[in-house]
Amino acid sequence: MTPTRKRRLIVVSLILAAVGVAAGLTALALQQNMTYLYSPSEIAAGHAPAGARFRLGGVVLEQSIQRAKDSLDVHFVVTDRFKDMPVEYTGILPDLFREGQSIVATGALKDGHFVATEVLAKHDESYMPKEVKDAIEKAKQAHADKPTG
Repeated sequence: MTPTRKRRLIVVSLILAAVGVAAGLTALALQQNMTYLYSPSEIAAGHAPAGARFRLGGVVLEQSIQRAKDSLDVHFVVTDRFKDMPVEYTGILPDLFREGQSIVATGALKDGHFVATEVLAKHDESYMPKEVKDAIEKAKQAHADKPTG
């Protein structure tokens, strides 16, 4: 092998190695920032990661909203009509947030309840986020597949 070809081979190898390292670091960063959506039934079944951030989707249970008088703390329950998940949130809720409305909350589990850092509400009467709808459908299917007895 001539010295010129040897140098080219080394340069190409170093470039390929650098591209591989960059791609690996990018994939790792994206994986750490991913937040999956779970329904209350999936959380109760143990599918949600313990201590990691994820999204909770469902409907705000009627008569479950409790607001603190001296702070922005709000406690409410999200349901998929089969299982319920208590949620704790500190901050200003969206204008469309109310009982019986679909929401998606981002946060993590802590001591058996969901601590939300962000709450998003649906925008009109006929819309339900696809992910929430799919999560509720999965819960319905899992509930229908359970043997009664």
